[in-house]
Amino acid sequence: MHERVAVRGPAAGSLPILLAVVFVDMLGFSIILPLLPFYAETFGASPAVVGLLVASYAAAQLVGAPLLGGLSDRFGRRPVLVLSILGTAAGFVLFGLAGSLTVLFASRVIDGLTGGNISVAQAYVADVSEPAQRARNFGLIGAAFGLGFVIGPALGGFLSRWGYALPAFLAAGMATLNAVAVWIALPESLPAERRRGGATAAPRAGGRAATAEGAEDGTGRPQAAAGATTSRPPSAFRHLWAGDRAGGLLWLRFYFALAFVTFQTIFALWSQYHLGLDAEKTGYVLGYIGVLIVLVQGGLVGMVARRFREERVLVTCIVVMAGGLAAWAFAPNVPVLLVTLVPLAASGGVFRAVATSALSAAVAADEVGAALGAATSLESLTRALAPSIGGVLLEHYGTWAPGLFGTAVLVLLLPYAIGALRRPRPAGAQAGARADAEGRRTDPPAAEGGVGA
Repeated sequence: MHERVAVRGPAAGSLPILLAVVFVDMLGFSIILPLLPFYAETFGASPAVVGLLVASYAAAQLVGAPLLGGLSDRFGRRPVLVLSILGTAAGFVLFGLAGSLTVLFASRVIDGLTGGNISVAQAYVADVSEPAQRARNFGLIGAAFGLGFVIGPALGGFLSRWGYALPAFLAAGMATLNAVAVWIALPESLPAERRRGGATAAPRAGGRAATAEGAEDGTGRPQAAAGATTSRPPSAFRHLWAGDRAGGLLWLRFYFALAFVTFQTIFALWSQYHLGLDAEKTGYVLGYIGVLIVLVQGGLVGMVARRFREERVLVTCIVVMAGGLAAWAFAPNVPVLLVTLVPLAASGGVFRAVATSALSAAVAADEVGAALGAATSLESLTRALAPSIGGVLLEHYGTWAPGLFGTAVLVLLLPYAIGALRRPRPAGAQAGARADAEGRRTDPPAAEGGVGA
C-alpha cells in the first residue's frame, strides 16, 4: 500500500508553522477573557452591559469572518492572515489603554472584525491537505486552538495581579510577533491562478488540471474551465438558500453550534446554581474541558475520519451530543459531570473538524475561504444568541432547561441532517471522496452521498 501524506503543494511543509501561529493567536485572545467582566466593572458597567460587551465581539466577528475569508480567496491567505493579526494587536493595545467603556467596546469590535481569521487558517489547511487527510488536519488546528485556550486564561488571571492592562499589552506583543512570523516563515498556499478572478490552475507535476467546467485539479474540489475566470457572487451565504450540499452543511454547523454554544456560554452559571461551584472550581472544570478538546482534536478526529464516511460521522456526532447534553442537564455531582463532559467534548470536536473538511470539499477552490468564513460567521451568531437563550431558560425553568433545549434542537436537526448529507457532491468532489475512502479500513461501501447504515 502506498504511503499517504498529510499535506501537498508548495506549502506542504508549512502545517507545523500554521499550527504554531494558531496556538499563539488563541493564546493571546484567551489571555484577556477572564479579565473582561472585572475590567468593564471598573468603568461602572452593569452585568447587562458586560453581556453586551461580550456579545459585541461575536457580532463584529459575524461581519468580519466572511469578509476575511472572501478576501483570502481573492488576494491569498498569507497577506490576509498578517493584516488580521495586526488588527487584533491594535484591538489589544486599545483594550490596555482604554480609559472609558466606549473605548473598551471599540477595542472588542476591532478585535472581532479582525479575529475571524480562523476561517483563513482553515482555508489554508484546505489548500495544502490531501483529501484523505483533510479532516485530520482540521482536527490539529482545533487542537492548537484548544491548547491556547487551556493556557491563556490561567496566564491572564496570573498577570492581572499587576493590573488589567498588562495582559492586554502582552497579548498585543504576541500578536505582533505572530504577524511577523507569518510574513517571514509561512509560504502562500493559494497560487494566483487559483484565486477568485484568476485563471484556474495549470497542470501540476503528478496532478490533474481542470479541462472543463466541473472538472477537478486533484484537490477534490470543482474547478472552472481552464483559462476561465470566475464570476460567482462574493457571498458564500447564497448556499444557504441554494439547496446544495454546501448549504446543508452550513445549516448543520449553525444548529449544532447553537446547541453546543448554549452549553458553553451558560456552563459557569449552571455550575454555580446546579452544583454550587465557585469561580475557582469552575475554572478547573473548564481547564479539564480544554484538555479533552486537545486530546479529541489531536488524535480522535484523524482516527475517526480515516475509518468512517463523513456522513456517518456527522450524524453520529449529532446523536451523541444530544444524549450528552441531556445527561449534563441532570448531572447530580462533579464526578458524574466529568464523565458526561467526555462525549460532549468528543462529539463537539469531531463534528467541527469533519464538517469543516466536508464544507471545504463542497465548494470550488476559489470559494473555500468565503465558505469557511460564512461558517465562522454563523457560529458567531450563535454566540450572540445562545447566552440570552440559556440565561432565560435557566432563570425561568431551572438548571435542566438549557441542556434539554440543546437536546431538542439536535433531535429536530437529525432528520434534516440525514437528508442534507444525501445531497450529491459537486462533480469535482468525487475524486476527493474516493481518496477519503482509500484511508478507511473498516467502513463498508455505501451509496455516494448516503449516510450509511
